Amino acid sequence: MKYSIQKIADYLNGTVTGNPHVEINNLAKIEEAQAGDISFLANPIYTPHIYTTKASAVIVKDDFNPEKELSTNLIRVKDPYEAFSKLLDFYANSYENKVGIETPSKISKTAHLGQNVYVGAFCYIGENVKIGNDVKIFPNTYIGDDTIIGDNSLIFANVSIYHDTRIGENVTIHSGSVIGADGFGFVPNNGSDFKKVPQIGQVIIEDFVEIGANASIDRATMGATVIRRGVKLDNFIQVAHNVEIGENTVIAALTGISGSTKIGKNCMVGGQVGMAGHLKIGNQVKIGAQSGISHHLKDGEIVVGTPALPIKNFKKSSIIFKNLEDLYRRIQRLEKELNELK
Repeated sequence: MKYSIQKIADYLNGTVTGNPHVEINNLAKIEEAQAGDISFLANPIYTPHIYTTKASAVIVKDDFNPEKELSTNLIRVKDPYEAFSKLLDFYANSYENKVGIETPSKISKTAHLGQNVYVGAFCYIGENVKIGNDVKIFPNTYIGDDTIIGDNSLIFANVSIYHDTRIGENVTIHSGSVIGADGFGFVPNNGSDFKKVPQIGQVIIEDFVEIGANASIDRATMGATVIRRGVKLDNFIQVAHNVEIGENTVIAALTGISGSTKIGKNCMVGGQVGMAGHLKIGNQVKIGAQSGISHHLKDGEIVVGTPALPIKNFKKSSIIFKNLEDLYRRIQRLEKELNELK
């Protein structure tokens, strides 16, 4: 990115105080910025930094009145935080706004690609794949036969999407994720080994879903593993076969969800949570980090711990646990006194 302060101010509907012709090529924190960087001041706590920053420009509120001389240029806007967020979005999109088919890549003759599609080098797109408009597929990505990807979706490098997967519009899948691998289905075979159960279902990912790096979402044994609209999954998450995650649920890194568990809408799940299979998790449930979920949860429950307890019970138990050593010593002392009385 390389734009003049004036061009950035025009984009943000702001006004410039200082030299509008200085060029900006990076975004940075106000206390860490260097020449060529742009930063912002929204929280008054950081006001002292504006007098020492090396940034070439700082986005400030339109009524900002400096108490000392400044060595930086200002872009005055109505809401600095909102303006900087808009700039961050523009900056991110500038790296993702690619179009065209790079070589070498393998695209099946029966695949259909929409308008303004980008396919990076060394990608493979299988038979009867349908890719919507403005989709970006970065290098080294595999897309299996009969898969559908909706408009404006973004598939980063080294993603593997197995056959017959359904991906909606405005979906983002980060590098290294695997969508549609076989579910973990095996049955004992003569008591000595295990026989694989064929996994013939699919994965359905609805609109506005974001999936972090190195996540695994397994295809269903039959039917579908479903990730509903607006779900946000962090890095290194395992979603097993026939799981369903409800709309606008967010799940932090290293969580594992066992087969056929159903999670409701608007839930919040902390990192390193483990869920047993065939559970029903209600709507608006909150689960603390490193919790172990072995039973159904009703709408609105807040649980923590392994096995998971209601948060009030968990806090009480934590207090008791911290005092266990003292309690143990008291019991020993009482036992000694009782023995002496005998």
